[in-house]
Amino acid sequence: MSLDKATVVKIAALARLKAPAQLLEPMTVELNDILRFVEQLAEVDTTGVPPLSSVVEMSLRLRPDEVTEPANAEGVLANAPERAEDFFVVPKVIE
Repeated sequence: MSLDKATVVKIAALARLKAPAQLLEPMTVELNDILRFVEQLAEVDTTGVPPLSSVVEMSLRLRPDEVTEPANAEGVLANAPERAEDFFVVPKVIE
């Protein structure tokens, strides 16, 4: 797949980027290079390779789920701009 200048202008408009005329040629070359690289990646056989979320093997440190502060509704609601009984009052969003 290869992009032309008109397609680069359209992509820039969709991404809300300004695309000055003097930068169209370099942008076209760079985007075509990126697409060629992605096409190379698509050719790699990845069968049997498990998906990764990180290249470094790590696990999260877990801590016990314990209450560290007592419930203090008055203290929390003291910061509310408006309240009704023990609840925050917020503007209506859905009609």
